[in-house]
Amino acid sequence: MPIYAYRCSACGHAKDVLQKLSDAPLTTCPACGAESFSKQLTAAGFQLKGSGWYATDFKGGATAGAAGAAAPADAAGGDAPKAEAAGSTSSTPCGGSCACH
Repeated sequence: MPIYAYRCSACGHAKDVLQKLSDAPLTTCPACGAESFSKQLTAAGFQLKGSGWYATDFKGGATAGAAGAAAPADAAGGDAPKAEAAGSTSSTPCGGSCACH
């Protein structure tokens, strides 16, 4: 069902109303009771219902899989060069295993 925007030309009261296409347009203002309540010309709109397409299609599956796959690769890749660098440099007192290297 479409949502129509109405405005009273007498008092300026505005209201959005959910109506069937077959319903007669409203004419009486709910605020002041004048017979000057009319539909406004608005841009075409739509109403979303439910949790949304992104929550089921992209949000959980692709992001979690990509992040989960990237984290172990980064951890393994990040530790290996540090260990190799630590083995090649003997001038560090900690052996390259601390956060300063």
